[in-house]
Amino acid sequence: MASVASDSELSTLTVAEADGTARITLARPDKRNALSFELMTELIGVLKALGARSDIRAIVIEGSGVAFSAGHDLGEMVGRALPFYQSLFDRCTELMETIHRVPQPVIAKVHGIATAAGCQLVAACDLAVAAEDARFATPGVKIGLFCSTPMVPLSRAIGRKRALEMLLTGEPISAQAALEWGLVNRVVPASELDSEVESLVASIVRSSPLTLAIGKEAFYEQVELDEHRAYDLTKSVMTMNSMADDAQEGIGAFLEKRPPKWTGS
Repeated sequence: MASVASDSELSTLTVAEADGTARITLARPDKRNALSFELMTELIGVLKALGARSDIRAIVIEGSGVAFSAGHDLGEMVGRALPFYQSLFDRCTELMETIHRVPQPVIAKVHGIATAAGCQLVAACDLAVAAEDARFATPGVKIGLFCSTPMVPLSRAIGRKRALEMLLTGEPISAQAALEWGLVNRVVPASELDSEVESLVASIVRSSPLTLAIGKEAFYEQVELDEHRAYDLTKSVMTMNSMADDAQEGIGAFLEKRPPKWTGS
């Protein structure tokens, strides 16, 4: 079982575990949880460690203080040499791809602002729940640094025209607009944010962890393929999934009208 660094070993995050759910909190409230190079490095390490554990069924990412995340730490981006910027955006890309590669569903729990790379983080998560007062923006254009990497998951989540509106104007959108556009799954009053995330997690962890992992991996593999290649991929996935013990158990439980007993195999 892979170990997760303890809070004493982490400078920018805290991690709490309960009932098969890991909650990762971005812990730079004085910087509105800006995604520094160190934070992204720690977050990648934690995600990979959690991803290797069969006892963790879901992962929630949230922010401390008044915001989810204000994006990259601009303070560390002034006057640096080319290799630093290359490393920074390499690390950011690795983070977003790691979210897709861990087998568990990753849920963004959003309050306050989620801007620039913070908005990218929301878009990259598998699911997102937002408080009614949350705001989302890709304002890099206003400071001369176009949000090019945030554009990747954003455009895939909300489509071209809406993504371009956010990217070209830099203006924030409301939580309700984010819901209507497909950037988040649910919007609730801030007082209900915790319970709504718990409800979503509960709906997920009722299913076989193996089945969830198979489905998540297949989703990201097929989503950018043309229809024919997507079917070629997914019919192979379903064929192999059908052979799994959990699939046979689930089918049998349904036919016998009893709760399934998952083994993760």
